[in-house]
Amino acid sequence: MKSLLLLSFLFATPLVAAEKPNILVILADDCTYSDLSFHGGENARTPNLDGLAKQGTVFERGYLSMAMCSPCRSEFYTGRLPLRNGCAWNQSTCRPGTRSIPHFLGDLGYRVGLAGKTHIKPAASFPFEKVPGFDENCVRDPTNPHDLGGTRQFITRDEKQPFCLVVALTEPHAPWVMGDASAYPPKSIKLPANLADTPMTRQSFSRYLAEITYMDGQVGELLRLLDETKRADDTLVIFSSEQGAQFPGNKWTNWDAGLHTSIVARWPQVVPSGRRTKALVQYADMLPTFIELAGGKPDPAIFDGSSFAAVLRGQSEKHRDFVYGMHNNYPEGPPYPIRSIGDGEWRYIRNLAPERTYIEKHLMGRTEHNPYWGSWMFTATENPRTLRLVERFLHRPAEELYHTAEDRFELTNLAADPKHAETKARLAAALDRNLSEQLDPGVILDTPEAFRAAEELKPVYPGKP
Repeated sequence: MKSLLLLSFLFATPLVAAEKPNILVILADDCTYSDLSFHGGENARTPNLDGLAKQGTVFERGYLSMAMCSPCRSEFYTGRLPLRNGCAWNQSTCRPGTRSIPHFLGDLGYRVGLAGKTHIKPAASFPFEKVPGFDENCVRDPTNPHDLGGTRQFITRDEKQPFCLVVALTEPHAPWVMGDASAYPPKSIKLPANLADTPMTRQSFSRYLAEITYMDGQVGELLRLLDETKRADDTLVIFSSEQGAQFPGNKWTNWDAGLHTSIVARWPQVVPSGRRTKALVQYADMLPTFIELAGGKPDPAIFDGSSFAAVLRGQSEKHRDFVYGMHNNYPEGPPYPIRSIGDGEWRYIRNLAPERTYIEKHLMGRTEHNPYWGSWMFTATENPRTLRLVERFLHRPAEELYHTAEDRFELTNLAADPKHAETKARLAAALDRNLSEQLDPGVILDTPEAFRAAEELKPVYPGKP
């Protein structure tokens, strides 16, 4: 009987690696998590990511704090939320003295490189070794061809020294010009419920899906490279889809379709395969996790995130109680500050200036990249559903509450429903605690003056060291 119990324990418990793992992070660019098939997407064909999901653990509740490129990447690389690292606007810079993955893992003996898109500054805070081979420009038309030579050289250069490599892809960021759009006939697409059904939306979504499949091909090449170099077994692979795509209601919002990110982890014999977890994790948790896996001890006084290594190993199904979101709209458009909180089941959003009209200049003004917004406006006159989506995007109430677990695209606002008053109060109180802890000044943060002051490294808010 004892031997049977021992065997049962051995087979149920993942092995723990004795050595520091290599770490390969693969980041997509502007890919809505729910458009991936292993998260319920009904269109995109992603055989390589589907295979990775089967070989590892899928995090069903992964989040980032700002659905914009610079802030979310700064959060990932520093383990700090936007107000703490200083990058609380798109195109902005981190505070002087901010440290990131190269510093912390470098101290633990790692070589740390970055291939592809950067979109982070200042350079002193992100001293990655530059690894050639992937385009840095996410709006180039077309994207430059990629070459795995630099990646191969980096990961094989020294077998005795562990590496951490971030490969930051530029797909499927708009403009959607890569891949074979003919594989996705517009009339056959099943549009997500938060998008207006117009011919232009379908054409754009077709090209976006083609870029997802193109990105999946790049993921496959990187995974095969690990196999060819015999590094697959001792490498933790992390894939993340980054923020939502450049459609109304996804990127640049605090709705789930903007902040929810795909996270898949594979590490043979350590991370359980074929597993899905509902543990709540946030980008700020990534660096503390890497530090722990590398043999260090992440200091809670330094980071806003904390290690979820126990979840990775299959030893826990719970990590954090809440994930936090914020949005400062300038310089992407006129000020429109937003704050939010989620617990995996529910999301509470607070629009700090609900009297204003929401405008995002890239989405609503650059017709060469995003011609579909005009088609939404044009058809809203005769189509009640499209009108509701347009109004939802442009005009938002002071408070929003969604039962995200049942309302995936958060189309039914329950904030005024007395049946859910207790849930709203609980989340609102938790959000208030976070805003106080982060020393968030609120509306004044989303102004041209605050943005310029931050660029000059003179924040108008006190900030937490």
